[in-house]
Amino acid sequence: MNLDSKIEALLFYKSEPVTALALSRIVGETEGAVWEALKRLEESLTTRGIRLLYKNDSVLLGTAPEMSDILEKITKEELEKDLGKAALETLTIVLYKGPVRKSEIDFIRGVNSNFILRNLLVRGLVERKQNPDDERGFLYSPTFELLSFLGITKKEDLPEYGSIQEEIKKFEETFVSEEEKEKEGNPEDSKEIQ
Repeated sequence: MNLDSKIEALLFYKSEPVTALALSRIVGETEGAVWEALKRLEESLTTRGIRLLYKNDSVLLGTAPEMSDILEKITKEELEKDLGKAALETLTIVLYKGPVRKSEIDFIRGVNSNFILRNLLVRGLVERKQNPDDERGFLYSPTFELLSFLGITKKEDLPEYGSIQEEIKKFEETFVSEEEKEKEGNPEDSKEIQ
């Protein structure tokens, strides 16, 4: 598979801005080679429904401007629908655990949450901010509009907030100690391959 195709697949999979440096590390090529591949990919996408969007040194797959009317119609339809079970699960995780990484949401739910998070972002129920501990990732939090809609002034006003926080803490501690036991139980995993 050529570099252009690899980058296209990675950007589709990530569904978020990725720096050229991060792409170069993932594909094992120089940053210069990645920029050249991005230029070729951009040219090949000019007649298709997606485009490359650039901001500073990051790139993202986005939709072609010609699709705006159709996408606006779909967005309106999505906004008029009730939230489904998956959206409510995700929203609950964001409310009780936020700010939270997408990987944590995916782990708790056991499935990829890209589409659900996008839907919640479009509806203005969650917001996404750069993770200060990892510039490649984002944190998801409830919006002020959501808190207002729920009739609460802060997350701590959520039903059973304290007891749920304790349960989350116990779950995380149990998971970490089980991981440590697995590492201790299989010393071969911790050895470096010679």
